[in-house]
Formats: sequence, structure tokens, C-alpha cells
Amino acid sequence: MTAPLAFDEVERALAAGGSSVHAAEAHGCLCGALCARRAYLPSHWLEEILADPADEAALATIAGPLGELYARSGADLAGTDLDFSPLLPDDGLPIQQRIEALTEWCQGFLYGFGAAGTLPEAALGGDVTEFLTDLAELTRVDTTDPSTAESEEEAYAEIVEYLRVGVQLVYDQLDGARASQPSSDSQH
Repeated sequence: MTAPLAFDEVERALAAGGSSVHAAEAHGCLCGALCARRAYLPSHWLEEILADPADEAALATIAGPLGELYARSGADLAGTDLDFSPLLPDDGLPIQQRIEALTEWCQGFLYGFGAAGTLPEAALGGDVTEFLTDLAELTRVDTTDPSTAESEEEAYAEIVEYLRVGVQLVYDQLDGARASQPSSDSQH
């Protein structure tokens, strides 16, 4: 198992690329699209998250962290070691910031999954549909409540684990649907 990529490093790379998308949402978008599309190239993802993906200077600056995140995410999802984890801020940050990032991650996943637009509804199945519904509910979590009780920390940890396992389940269950898609790398 490799060390996780630093959330702050990805956040800085996105800012350097002029993106208004934060790291959690960008990773969610990537993971949603990887679950739904057979051919989702790094250039497709960068077009989604960067202000000007054709800016060669910006791409050179951010290629390392974003390229590594793309490669690791794809490898973790496709691997058999269940190494996938959503890219979220460090546990040292206040719970409200982490919950906000978690909701952004869920929004990004739903966007990436929906924007892929290549899966027939029948391919989704009950578990996938239930997970997507749960993600939609998580996007509505109130992040303005200032309480930081220990129970919130426990609930946050449980949700993160649910995301980790749920995304892996979605990826695995849609393997056949992705495989039946054309191998063309043309964008949606």
C-alpha cells in the first residue's frame, strides 16, 4: 500500500491551474467518471476541473500531483487490495471543514458519474442506485452546525469508510457495463 497523496498538494495544484474546484470535489469527479466510463483519460478530467486545460505552463506545474492522483485512483479502484480512499482533508482539521469537503467529494462523484452518461439504467442495479441515492443525501448535510462532539467524529469516520467501500462496490459492479462500452477515447 502506497502512502496517500496529500490533500493540500492537490489543492495547491488545482489553484495553480486556475481551478475553482477544490481537491475533494475534483477527486470525486474523477472517481465517478472512472466508475462509469471505460475510457476516461486524464485530459478529459482536466477539461472538467481546470479553467484552461490547454495552458501548457499550468499543465506543467500541476501535472505531478494531478497525474499521480489520476493514476493512483484508477489503480486503486482496479486493484484487488481494496486500497481506494476518497481524497479528503487531514483529520487534524476541524470536523466542519472535513464534512464540507466530504459533501464536495460526493457532489463531484455524482457529477463525474452523471456526466459520463454512457451507462444504461438497467446496468446500475439496486446496490449502485442505493449508493448514488445515499451520496445525493450526503450532499445535503448541514455543514454550518458548529458542534464538534465525539459522535460527529465517529459518524464522519463511518461515512468515509462507507464511501471507500461503496465506491469500490460501484466500480466492481459496473465492470461489465464499462467493458461493453466502445473503447474510443472520444469525449461524451
